[in-house]
Amino acid sequence: MVLASKAQTPDAIRAAHLAGAREFGENYVQEALTKRRALADLAGIRWHMIGHLQTNKARIAVENFDLIHTLDSERLAAQIARARSSPKVPVLIEVNLGGEPTKTGVAEDHVEELIDAARNLVDIIGLMTVPPEVRIAEQARPYFARMRELRDRLAARTGLALSELSMGMTSDFEVAIEEGATMVRIGRAIFGERQR
Repeated sequence: MVLASKAQTPDAIRAAHLAGAREFGENYVQEALTKRRALADLAGIRWHMIGHLQTNKARIAVENFDLIHTLDSERLAAQIARARSSPKVPVLIEVNLGGEPTKTGVAEDHVEELIDAARNLVDIIGLMTVPPEVRIAEQARPYFARMRELRDRLAARTGLALSELSMGMTSDFEVAIEEGATMVRIGRAIFGERQR
């Protein structure tokens, strides 16, 4: 489980760490840097970049995050590789399953093309998605199932394990796990409603 700590205070993250949490996901590079400095004394934290990553922030992200969940272009892969080529930076490819114009991510039918273009630049360890908003969690199941099926097809075609599936949040993580999620991004259920 990755605790989605966007907009949470360092004290809230410290309390979660004290309770045993070690994986934290941030949406914004600058906000994460502030928190990292404030929490530098804590051992064992792994930071995940779960928000859209702009190419001009790639170097800072590579230096400060353990896993980038939101690779969505060859250009971004190239910037990440420029920042660190060895060992290759572990990434997940963000897939826009719903084809929503307001969301980032690569279209489902272009994921294999991106894998082929980026696999020598970064370490592609899996896929990530945020399905379209639904009223009840069960309505997200078809998206999660499609994501698992896409991963299985791509693993067979590309020879990459693609062992990680980052999908599911507070409102639908149980369904995501049932459909094969290996990482869920939980915020509200741990921290409560955002204050800002």
